[in-house]
Amino acid sequence: MLKQALVVAALLLPGAFANAHEYTAGDLHIAHPWSLQLPPNAPNVAAYFIVHNNGKVDDRLLSVDSPITADAQLHEHVMSANGAMKMQQVPNVVVPAGKDVVFAPSAYHVMLMQPKDRSLLSDGKRFPLTLHFEKAGDITVDVAVQKQAPADQPHEHAH
Repeated sequence: MLKQALVVAALLLPGAFANAHEYTAGDLHIAHPWSLQLPPNAPNVAAYFIVHNNGKVDDRLLSVDSPITADAQLHEHVMSANGAMKMQQVPNVVVPAGKDVVFAPSAYHVMLMQPKDRSLLSDGKRFPLTLHFEKAGDITVDVAVQKQAPADQPHEHAH
């Protein structure tokens, strides 16, 4: 019985790791970078992830880049004076010590402007994204392209 359970567990493991991918550098931990599949007429695509700062000092995400575009930008959604949500570019994002910053729809996100190779932005593909942090340095992650957002994805930033 135990042997059968172990065989079943071994067979299920690759599926568990197919969607979960995480990266660590210094005190920072980047969880599940993902992007939605690029619709046929969309000029740009967004990437999302969660940054956990396990350290005792703040860090700062200074910039991002990817070989799929010449223009990758840090953005956030904010409420405008007339009560409508709008997206705007930000120069950097503080990652407070001991906190998480969530990059998600309607919160912080990375905009990849005019991607060069749209075939990399279809369901099941992955593309590299390098995050440039002030203290932790550069962390390159693989962004998983998906047809829909993960069910457990938060929709606001945590600080």
